[in-house]
Amino acid sequence: MPGSAAPAESAVAPLLKPLDLVGYASRIATPHFIGGTIDTRRISTMDLRGKVVLVNFWATWCAECRPEMPMLEELHRDFAPQGLVVIGVNAREQKEAIRLYAGGLGLTFPLVLDPEGKINALYGVVGVPTTFLVGRDWRAVAFAVGPRAWASPAARALIQALLAEPAPADAR
Repeated sequence: MPGSAAPAESAVAPLLKPLDLVGYASRIATPHFIGGTIDTRRISTMDLRGKVVLVNFWATWCAECRPEMPMLEELHRDFAPQGLVVIGVNAREQKEAIRLYAGGLGLTFPLVLDPEGKINALYGVVGVPTTFLVGRDWRAVAFAVGPRAWASPAARALIQALLAEPAPADAR
């Protein structure tokens, strides 16, 4: 999914630099996927139009992922009522290992299983953690390879700016 790297929206663009995020050219659509979670729910990103979505690709063995996960949980808890959806995608690991990891960190946001790595491939993920931000209109906003300070004031300002954007008419 990574492509031309020009920040898309003028109000959001200056908020990408403090987090060292790579922005996308305007109106690039994010790939959709359907996946099962560790608690046997199904998530379809087609159902998330009108929400701001943060998709984080991670692994239990990833040392850089561990400190990032509680920050993502904080964003999930603080901003879900305003329309943020945080999704963690884990490739090729066993459900029980993921469940134990999530329980140990108190994670409540959806953790999608990607047993064959198909979602990872769809997004072009080659390393973890990798995170994608998606606007309410399902446009690709930005991505990051490597950990970021998701609990920082800069990250919160970016999420708030994306949440302030109007939802598309067909998502209301």
